[in-house]
Amino acid sequence: MSLNQVDLAVSASWIIPVVPTGRTLENSALIINQGKIIDIVLQSELAKRYHVNELVELEQHVLIPGLVNAHGHAAMSLLRGYADDLQLQPWLEQHIWPAEARLLSEAFVRDGTELAIAEMLLSGTSCFSDMYFFPEVAAEVARESGIRAQLAFPILDFATAWASGPEEAIHKGLSLHDRYRSSDRIGVAFGPHAPYTVGDESLRKVVTLAEELQIPLQIHLHETADEVEQALKHSGMRPSQRLAELGLLSPLSQCVHMTQVDDGDITLLQNSGAHVIHCPNSNMKLASGACPVTRLLDAGVNVALGTDGAASNNGLNMLSEMRQAALLAKVESGNASAVHAHQALYMATMAGAKALGLDKVCGSLELGKAADICAIDLSGLAQQPMYNPVSQIVYSHCRASDVWVAGQRLLENGVLTRINQEQLVNTAQQWREKVVNV
Repeated sequence: MSLNQVDLAVSASWIIPVVPTGRTLENSALIINQGKIIDIVLQSELAKRYHVNELVELEQHVLIPGLVNAHGHAAMSLLRGYADDLQLQPWLEQHIWPAEARLLSEAFVRDGTELAIAEMLLSGTSCFSDMYFFPEVAAEVARESGIRAQLAFPILDFATAWASGPEEAIHKGLSLHDRYRSSDRIGVAFGPHAPYTVGDESLRKVVTLAEELQIPLQIHLHETADEVEQALKHSGMRPSQRLAELGLLSPLSQCVHMTQVDDGDITLLQNSGAHVIHCPNSNMKLASGACPVTRLLDAGVNVALGTDGAASNNGLNMLSEMRQAALLAKVESGNASAVHAHQALYMATMAGAKALGLDKVCGSLELGKAADICAIDLSGLAQQPMYNPVSQIVYSHCRASDVWVAGQRLLENGVLTRINQEQLVNTAQQWREKVVNV
């Protein structure tokens, strides 16, 4: 009998496909051809059914879908640790915005984005969403790196280093969308920054264009109690209500943070099909509040995870984000069973893919999907003894050993295959000198 010729097989002690939920496969292998998963077989059946051009055998490893970081500001990695232990507004107004005013450039975005992508790959992320200036530069860095990305181009009602106002930002963003329209890894989204920085006229234009082109949109929403309080004083409406009346809440919408949520907000999210991006580490560090994840999930709202930027998180590790999301949900709800390990893994993979409109492409290890895969080493002392690999991934301190995106190996045994890590560290140190001396 002739064997089927395929590009790649990756075998491991455990495979957690995420869909269907709760399933763990033992001693199995993913079969990959032309960048897609075409089969999952027992290791004992592999040689009987396939002739494999490349076989990767990972003992004491678990394969999961590549993690999806659904919100961040990649270039701000160059401001990691620059201003700590502050509330959001003084952190932004007294430190981050003045630093950006001095330093923001294409070079800043290029180097900061490459630093962020390297860090994300090293911790198992295969897809990320970014909202920052000069998104065309970030898109090019993402393309060169091999990672999957959504670039949410920033829209604000005032001039920035990238655009003179909302009209130019939208024009540039749509040009970027046209440039990557046929890309299989780089997508573009609208990024109206927040209800307090974008007026009704600009938001209506975003709604019209997003619906017409079926492009996602991402917005910071209900990030702090002060944001909601100021909106009520100004308009008599909570920000979510205003966005709903403008038509901005829909299945295309990615609502980032949502730490200040009441029953009315949940109903609006539930009825609109909008997604929530939960950033637990950043929200805790800035004392912004806690997203009521359990209540949102109970209402059927899709909740994904994001790291936010390294300037407010100090890391871009989605393995850490999963753990914090699960633990914070238990504290916030008073229920130790809230956001169990499988739910946390789902939030970091499939829920993120859904929020970004990529659930047909990635987020789970299903036949026909892109081979976006993360391998995690479970052989260490901190993972022993092994009772439940999903629990170990979420609650113990693990490391990603390998990452594939569309079948391309971007991380191999803990080493980046396309990015020079030593050179990147040197570049980051050079930026530190500029940040403190300019």
